[in-house]
Parts: sequence; C-alpha cells; structure tokens
Amino acid sequence: MPSLNIHRNDQVEVIAGSDKGKRGKVLRVLPDASRVVVENIRVAKKHVRPNPQQNTKGGIAEQEQPIHISNLMLICPSCGKTRVGHKIEGDHRVRVCKKCGQTLSSKK
Repeated sequence: MPSLNIHRNDQVEVIAGSDKGKRGKVLRVLPDASRVVVENIRVAKKHVRPNPQQNTKGGIAEQEQPIHISNLMLICPSCGKTRVGHKIEGDHRVRVCKKCGQTLSSKK
C-alpha cells in the first residue's frame, strides 16, 4: 500500500481540472488508487432506487467522486497551499510545510 502525503480531514485545494481553485476537506483516502474523496469537489448525480428496509428515498442524489492526488495541494494553516516534507521528531515521522517549516497535523 503506497504512502500518501494527504490524510483524512486535511484541507486541500484543487490545482487542476474542472474544480480548479476550490477548497475542501478530505473525507476518504483511497491509497491503492492514489485518489481521495473531497467534500463538495467533483460532485456527480446518481440515480437512487428507493429501499424501504434501509429507509431511503428514491430520486437523484449528489455524490462526491474520487479525484487523483496529483490534482490536489495541501493547505498549510499559516501560509496557504504548499508541498509536504517529512521530518523525524523523536521516534515519529511528521509532515512539515515546505514553505514555513511548521509541523502539520499528524496521522491518527
């Protein structure tokens, strides 16, 4: 399983594609496909059949589709969109902002 620099609950900005410039929170990471699902990015309409057992209505629902990680940049809280570096602190490897050097939130 490949290691990714983007984790769940990170703020990211789209740098390529039809949603370029939009920002959102990472909902799900799919490391085998090198893709992530971002809130309100790459939204598609899906036809849903009603299911009384699960108490779901039928109709047309909107759903986020996965986007490739190469089309995203991580948002540093202090300096904006940035590349990600790594640093060893104690016995843990932490993510570091390449612009300001601030430690980004670690994976939990």
